[in-house]
Amino acid sequence: MTPLPPGSTIGIVGGGQLGRMLAMAAAQLGYRCHIYAPDQAPPAAEVAAAFTRGAWDDGDALAAFGRAVDVATYEFENIAAAPLEALAREAPLFPPAKALATAQDRLEEKSFVERLGGRPTSFRAVDERAGLDAALAEIGCPAILKTRRFGYDGKGQARLASPRDAEDAWEAVSGQPSVLEAFVPFDAEFSILLCRARDGMVRVWDAPQNVHGDGILRRSTIPCDAGLAAQVREAEALTRRIADALDYVGVLAAEYFATPDGPLFNEFAPRVHNSGHWTIEGAVTSQFENHVRAVCGLPLGATARTAPRVEMDNLIGDEADRWPAILADPRAHLHLYGKGEARPGRKMGHVTRVGDWGLGTRDWEGG
Repeated sequence: MTPLPPGSTIGIVGGGQLGRMLAMAAAQLGYRCHIYAPDQAPPAAEVAAAFTRGAWDDGDALAAFGRAVDVATYEFENIAAAPLEALAREAPLFPPAKALATAQDRLEEKSFVERLGGRPTSFRAVDERAGLDAALAEIGCPAILKTRRFGYDGKGQARLASPRDAEDAWEAVSGQPSVLEAFVPFDAEFSILLCRARDGMVRVWDAPQNVHGDGILRRSTIPCDAGLAAQVREAEALTRRIADALDYVGVLAAEYFATPDGPLFNEFAPRVHNSGHWTIEGAVTSQFENHVRAVCGLPLGATARTAPRVEMDNLIGDEADRWPAILADPRAHLHLYGKGEARPGRKMGHVTRVGDWGLGTRDWEGG
């Protein structure tokens, strides 16, 4: 396996903040990045060497994009796998299309994880309105109805407090093929982030403990509570099995619920992940740099923490307007994504704080 030399071009499908941070990490290693997205002026294009505007489902355009790059990856998984296969025929694509196809179908994803010995929350496939009633009779309430495909950050799902909510929930998902999941009380949420190289080498970061609001990640804290250590180890072992089974290359993130009976698998993302943003300042090698290293065939960097404690907060909607106050804190590392309109629920940036927050201001200022 010959590493891709600096000066080569990495194609990134997707132009959002993840593509932006990937392109910045790639530039540090001497690579050019070429962005492919349907938007007119995506945030990632601002920091990339080239940009192609094209539709997600345009196989011809994606094939032409593949011919213009040396290797390709993606930061956005809500795209049909078939058009990406047209790209993969022209340039090596990592993670492989198999990982994308598995992750973007919730029914396939959960069944796949069960076959590997993992425990997802109880679920039933729902393909029609009558099927929802049958699933509710088995799963019970409360429950969550989620579309099998194209849902993220709380989109494409509806909660059911009782069977009387079935009609509204079915309308909320527009009658699309879905999965009904049991609502499970949990003690905490955490994620496992690992990077797998082309030769099978795996590096794992410390697991962040996550807090969500309205289906959107609000805060990640590293390390997890000490009482979660055994569940983190079990979840890490499962995530490694997922990566190996998919012959995965790049960063893989898997989300889990901590329960009295052990970790329950929620979902995995075949890409760099919001709960790994803390690694930019909080780890020796960030998730973005290691993803670039993996897809280019380079050795992976160390994933150890750079401080005893790290905390990352997302800036949602107009919270990004607080940038003057955030920067007034000498501990804060501010990341703004270059997006235009600060709509409610839209991730506009994040802020990371690294280190022992018990120190006084003079300690932080070097006084």
